[in-house]
Amino acid sequence: MDLPVLDTADARKRMVDSQIRPNKVNDAAVLEGMRTLKRELFVPASLADFAYIDEDVPLGNGRVLLEPMILARLLQSAAVKPHEKVLVVGSGTGYGAALVRMIGAHVVALEDDPALRAIAARVLPPEIKQVAGRLAAGAPEFAPYDAILIEGGVREIPPALVAQLAPHGRIVAVIVPVEGTGTAVRADAAADTLVITKLFDCHTPPLPSLLPKVGFSFD
Repeated sequence: MDLPVLDTADARKRMVDSQIRPNKVNDAAVLEGMRTLKRELFVPASLADFAYIDEDVPLGNGRVLLEPMILARLLQSAAVKPHEKVLVVGSGTGYGAALVRMIGAHVVALEDDPALRAIAARVLPPEIKQVAGRLAAGAPEFAPYDAILIEGGVREIPPALVAQLAPHGRIVAVIVPVEGTGTAVRADAAADTLVITKLFDCHTPPLPSLLPKVGFSFD
């Protein structure tokens, strides 16, 4: 017997109505983007039926497609405006970058995993600049950025990303401790410092390449 085909338009509507809007997301541009963009294109074909679940979708090598509600709340907190320049760090298969582009921003998508970049290359529009490189280093050749979205958990915000912010720019990220629950934050550039605002708690996996390296010592 043939399995039923996923009605993706209905799945997107249910995702927005049941996962995103009830969780304090009311930004019209974010809601419209998530209602329109085909999330199933941003996962391997074998995972297409799982693209709209209210959990992270595993992509291999410790990477995930972020849970829709978490990504929506981060995007809303970033308050991206049309024509701003935005860097997406750990852009993965490109879903978050594509959403930012739909808002009307100019997007640079930085990714260090070639398998994820290959998926993104098939689906992202050509006006999004895809960059391969170390996530902690950012993409200084296109800086400064009005906003930076780190699409995964970090122990701390890399200093190089802070240096690439425009005056009054902002970074949204999830700070994850060694143990316990992560905290989504917005970090706003102000003079020579960052003003950190805690947003909400979440269980977002860390980006593997942004975890501190474990060293060895000999006593």
